[in-house]
Amino acid sequence: MDDSHLKLLVKLTQDGQLSSLEEQITSGGSAAAQTVSSKHFGRSGDTLLHYAARHGHLDIVEYLIKCVGMDVEVYNNDYKRPLHEAASMGHQACVSYLLREGASVDSLKKADWTPLMMACTRRNLDVIQELLCHGADPALRNKDGWNSFHIACREGDPLVVQHLLLVTPDVWTTESKTRRTPLHTAAMHGCEEVVRILLERCGYTPDSTDSCGVTPLMDAVRNGHISVARLLLENHKASPTAADKVGAQLVHQVAVTGQEEALRFLVQDLSIDVNQRATDIQLTALHYAAKEGHTSIIKTLLELGADLHVRDKKGRTALHMACIGQHAGAARMLLQLGLKDSEDASGTTARQLAKKPDVIRVFECGFPDTS
Repeated sequence: MDDSHLKLLVKLTQDGQLSSLEEQITSGGSAAAQTVSSKHFGRSGDTLLHYAARHGHLDIVEYLIKCVGMDVEVYNNDYKRPLHEAASMGHQACVSYLLREGASVDSLKKADWTPLMMACTRRNLDVIQELLCHGADPALRNKDGWNSFHIACREGDPLVVQHLLLVTPDVWTTESKTRRTPLHTAAMHGCEEVVRILLERCGYTPDSTDSCGVTPLMDAVRNGHISVARLLLENHKASPTAADKVGAQLVHQVAVTGQEEALRFLVQDLSIDVNQRATDIQLTALHYAAKEGHTSIIKTLLELGADLHVRDKKGRTALHMACIGQHAGAARMLLQLGLKDSEDASGTTARQLAKKPDVIRVFECGFPDTS
């Protein structure tokens, strides 16, 4: 078979054209069938069986296995089996057939992902139940330390999460290699209903930290998920004053991520001090916002009572930080608000830190150069 003929077979498989596919393979005799059964295509190394399973064409899957003689456990360059493909795309009929034909339910692809993990990314409960009924182990972990439950909590389908807890009640007692729990992950992605289930049915301790000292509440707030944050505060007694490993608290973290609503929530609803310091060099939220170039956050911080003239332990103002980050808009705003350039403890002005042309031009527009 030449390349054009093989490409035609791929297209027919992807389009679900069984009769045409069968005709093309049969016309080439036993040699054609042998070629097809062992042929891997493209960079991915997929076979026709991979394509058929991925697109959910059960009749072609059955034909390739029964008539062409393809191995149900054939794998591509990422070690994905046809079962991975069918599970990841939510094709229950193909999943069921492949399992009946002897596919290994917990086969591992690259990065140690099982078909059940792949199914959990698609939130397809029927496929997940099928895999579990055939003995899939939801406690297996991939190279990052995530099990299927962890993945399900990221995707946020309450029915999938509840079913996994029903089948394996202690599946929640897991953490990734960076010590992140499913609660961290659900909070980070704003999966409110899943967070509620985890708080009701699992035994997570309040303010459990990952390897960076981040709590689920921090994950929720710095990603702007206020309703999840309220849930963690009210139902889990999470601490609004916890700090991560570098000493940054919630108000500093939202200044970095640019979450204006979360910032107002912290200061107005939780009465958090907008000028509180972080790290050994005593940075404030205004320093962080300026370094990230978040002009709207700078404006909101000042509206909420931030000290425009505050300095860190090195004598640097927010203007220094804006120039360190090379953010012309932030530097311009701070100058317009009345923050004058001045030397830090080492004798360096913010202007001296400006490297990009647009940041340099900010200081050439008539604003005072030094105090």
